[in-house]
Amino acid sequence: MRCCFDTSEYTGTPDTEPCPQALDVPAIIRGLDALYAQSRESKAQAYLEGWLARAREAGDWRAELSITSELLGQYRRSMDAEKGLAAVDGALALIRGHGLGRTVSGATVLLNAATTLGCFGEHESALPIFRHVSRVYAERLDPHDYRFAGLFNNMAQSHAALSQTAEAEGLFLAAIRIMEGLENGGCELAVTWCSLAELYAAADGEDPRAADCLEKAWEALDDPALPRGGYYAFMASKCLPVFDRLGFFLYAHDLKERIGAIHAGS
Repeated sequence: MRCCFDTSEYTGTPDTEPCPQALDVPAIIRGLDALYAQSRESKAQAYLEGWLARAREAGDWRAELSITSELLGQYRRSMDAEKGLAAVDGALALIRGHGLGRTVSGATVLLNAATTLGCFGEHESALPIFRHVSRVYAERLDPHDYRFAGLFNNMAQSHAALSQTAEAEGLFLAAIRIMEGLENGGCELAVTWCSLAELYAAADGEDPRAADCLEKAWEALDDPALPRGGYYAFMASKCLPVFDRLGFFLYAHDLKERIGAIHAGS
């Protein structure tokens, strides 16, 4: 277990002091989005790390936190455990130091940190952070807010990894209920159906619910209204191995072709 998350350390008063040399974070994020849209993910990490260094030099802790949060996702993409876990420590320190633990923005970064811990196998360390985020969201967000879907999905993954099947199933289904009420959530919905399929298959290799989940995942991915760009390719690449492992080879083949075509056209 990597760390012991103490909620009492995250209940301070939020820091409202302005940063004298604030960076243009929205412009930085637009530049990052452009890299992802062009499937230039190999450039994204260096891009973010460069801006993180500039934020620290400028003393802009808000930009540092925003960029660190983006880097958490990037390190998950590149499976860089050493840098990913170091970024978790950095994000937690910033949130503690500036009293953001009970704000929605701070909780969202904590969610990102917990997801990164889970990605690198630190599930027992992740769950207390997920629970803290759940309490903050419950106090401050509408219960149908899209951010709950991300929380439930990632928390479910940690429960599943710890063989806590009932808890994982309930959270995946709760995430699905939220995403089904949202527009343009097809890619995320497909990934969750695939995760639920794997959960059922792991518990019982012949559970017919696994196949039902994969059919629903394919239906979501095959929606003609979904933009077929870099984000689609990234999310579809999460589903492809699940279709393959569970014997849905035609769907896996079609997804592989779609992903290849997107990358070829970048």
